[in-house]
Amino acid sequence: MPLLRDDEHYGYDEVVGVTVDVGQPEDDMEEAYDRAGILDEHRVIDASEEFVDELILPLIKANGSYEGYPMGTSVARPIIARHCLRVAEEVDADALAHGCTGKGNDQLRFEAVWRAGEFEIIAPMREMNLTRDWEIEYANEHGLDVEATKEEPWSVDSNIWSRSIEGGEMENPANEPPEEIFEWTASPGDAPEGGEVAEIEFEEGVPVALDGERMEGVELIETLNEIAGEHGVGRNDMMEDRVLGLKVREVYEHPAATTLLKAHADLESLVFTRSQLKFKSVVENEWSDLAYAGLVDEPLFDDLNAYVKSSQEAVNGTVRVKLHKGTARVVGRESDDALYSEDMVSFDTGGVTDDIDQTDAVGFAKYHGIQGRMRNAQNDR
Repeated sequence: MPLLRDDEHYGYDEVVGVTVDVGQPEDDMEEAYDRAGILDEHRVIDASEEFVDELILPLIKANGSYEGYPMGTSVARPIIARHCLRVAEEVDADALAHGCTGKGNDQLRFEAVWRAGEFEIIAPMREMNLTRDWEIEYANEHGLDVEATKEEPWSVDSNIWSRSIEGGEMENPANEPPEEIFEWTASPGDAPEGGEVAEIEFEEGVPVALDGERMEGVELIETLNEIAGEHGVGRNDMMEDRVLGLKVREVYEHPAATTLLKAHADLESLVFTRSQLKFKSVVENEWSDLAYAGLVDEPLFDDLNAYVKSSQEAVNGTVRVKLHKGTARVVGRESDDALYSEDMVSFDTGGVTDDIDQTDAVGFAKYHGIQGRMRNAQNDR
């Protein structure tokens, strides 16, 4: 099936490969090293801490999710693209190339960054209308071992925050994902019976400690991935709307992301005013849409991050999350900045504060719903 030649279609003299480490598993990195021999030059860049500090921590503060799942692949792409662009400038390249198809989101995320430069952009899969089977066969003919096979043609993308799996028999939304595709999470039915409580401490919206031990972002996420994954937490099987408008069936694993976002949102509900919660939900939706599309250089993204950062000043405290057979459930939270008072809401006390009594609610209750009662009375005439 795959032929090509003619200098493999494009005819460039040299190819410089760039591998950006955003926390993917060690075997993925080893595979990249193994393949480096076919390249004229290969750059490996460790961007794990940069990825966490510049995009994952802001994502946590923004409760970043798209159509109900924690984004992982989308927020890693701009970091990868920026480093590729920097290397291209350093080696005085003529073009930048990616392996994305013309049907997915990643082509847009990479090129949103790359088109800020003055390079030709090459996308063989898209430009030659190639298929996954062609890609696998071509790699095999050229001595490149690929994890995907025609029998198990899964497309897998991993970073420290998320692992996504798509393709193969899962392209039929009616098919249940085979258990063999999961690596980060135990099958919920096989997870420990008793479960486990993870205690997460936040400072200004940033997770800084796990079970009483202070950790930097990368270590905390990696540790929580293992803990929550053992309890089957963090699986998503969903229909997703791509930027191009195509619907796709996606399966994800993101144990730490699920747990941290659950805990962070819960803490906000303890320390935010009702108006803050309402407005921030609007900001979160806009933030997530831009991040999903890879538009992190859009000026609005900076504006939204400025608001999110400001909103986190009071997001301090500890949240306890019960991890049990595929679920992450908040079972306790506390904060010195809480807008909750047990004395105020308790049915065992008479007043609310020294100058507010229960009877003061009578006037409010008389006004409450007055416009609706007026309209209903007019309709009954």
